[in-house]
Amino acid sequence: MKLYIPGFLLICLLLANCKSQKKEDSEVINETLEENVQEVSEKKEDDIVIDPIGHATAIIQWKEKTIYIDPNGGAKAFEGKKPANIVLITDIHGDHMNIDTLDSLNLSKAEVVVPQAVAEKLPAAYTERLVIINNGETKEIQGISIEAIPMYNLREEALKFHDKGRGNGYVITLDKERIYFSGDTEDIPEMRALKYIDKAFVCMNLPYTMTVESAADAVLEFKPKQVYPYHYRGTEGLSDVDKFRQLVSKDSTIEVVQLNWYPDIL
Repeated sequence: MKLYIPGFLLICLLLANCKSQKKEDSEVINETLEENVQEVSEKKEDDIVIDPIGHATAIIQWKEKTIYIDPNGGAKAFEGKKPANIVLITDIHGDHMNIDTLDSLNLSKAEVVVPQAVAEKLPAAYTERLVIINNGETKEIQGISIEAIPMYNLREEALKFHDKGRGNGYVITLDKERIYFSGDTEDIPEMRALKYIDKAFVCMNLPYTMTVESAADAVLEFKPKQVYPYHYRGTEGLSDVDKFRQLVSKDSTIEVVQLNWYPDIL
């Protein structure tokens, strides 16, 4: 026995089926879009944002964490910035350890990571929030691994500026991303021996640290994925970062990233 369906009823059934299929397709598309948006949002949340404040001073923003490096420039330099969760200070000199700037900032939630030499010069008001870490030590602070790398001079005429063992460079590990801040140093063996660095902030100013050529030569040896020239104003003005870029470009796997560290003169 054959089932007879009137033509108009058949058309209605087909239309209903098409609408149902479109609804299902639309729901699938919407779900996919929502998943994509969520993935993009999660990716953005995981991104590392570098904010150059000036010379040796920077802010790292990662997930819910805000890290200040050598805060300097007074409260005005940090207007509109999130309060620090972690502060890293590399050395006792005023362009790295600036007590007036520290006093002007909201550090109520911050741990202040310093070498012993810095701890001895900070006011007693900071004692309870200090985490002392010296060359070669690694500590986990708020879930972030922080390693203290030596920073010092090699040239005879510069030995008076930075004694070995006094100050710290830092390697900060954020998930799998390893970020190196050199602090004030020359192209020391400990820097050349670094491994698996994703972002390297390398100083180059005379007479206090090293030449552009020395900085580039060290970078070509430890091969970070990206290198950020910073701390490059010396007694005779700014170092030649364009020359640094040209020297590092010998290795096409290293990207040189130039940020504006001197907004007052650039």
